[in-house]
Amino acid sequence: MSTITEFSNPFSLMMEPERVLQTMERSQQLRGLRRHKLRPLDKPLIPYTSEALASRAAFDAAIDAQELDDAAGYLLN
Repeated sequence: MSTITEFSNPFSLMMEPERVLQTMERSQQLRGLRRHKLRPLDKPLIPYTSEALASRAAFDAAIDAQELDDAAGYLLN
């Protein structure tokens, strides 16, 4: 029970980082986690359909048109 109390205190974690690393290495729960590296420039796993791309382009065009209208209204006032 004392180890739970010790590791819930952040100051004890800072004072004994070696002990924290040893505990992490022995943890079955941490070893059981699946590891998967994600890179920000990876391609998406699900390719976009032509309908999805057309819908996205229409949405972008509508937003751009709204921004132009807002800018024109601001300049005229």
